[in-house]
Amino acid sequence: MSSTHHVLYDPDGRLTAQLPPDRTVHEQVVRTALAWSSPLDAPAADVAVVGHLLAGAARVVAGEVRTCADRLPEDDGRRLFAELILQEADGRLPQPCTSLHRVRNRAWLIRALYERLDRLQAAALHADEAAAAVP
Repeated sequence: MSSTHHVLYDPDGRLTAQLPPDRTVHEQVVRTALAWSSPLDAPAADVAVVGHLLAGAARVVAGEVRTCADRLPEDDGRRLFAELILQEADGRLPQPCTSLHRVRNRAWLIRALYERLDRLQAAALHADEAAAAVP
């Protein structure tokens, strides 16, 4: 049986900048990574593949967060929180992700990035609706 899914490993973010995030896949991989409670739960090869997939996903979502945050005024608290999580991502993403501990940390990072993205997108939608209501 052949698979139609491929793992995208793009450490520099060149390809992922042109692709929309596939949240469903990202969330499935995050759940898988967080379900592993011990290194005995997953073969090292699986941990490495999931680590690469999570790295690509984190870069895509971080890019989306950065784009949304950049639209906000510099003194907006939502932008400040986004910049904090982006600093965390910038610090973690260059690290190799080959141990279960790091894979799980990367999974938590993706959850935090998506949470921030949801809040930024909701704020943008609210701002657009408010602007449209003003005559």
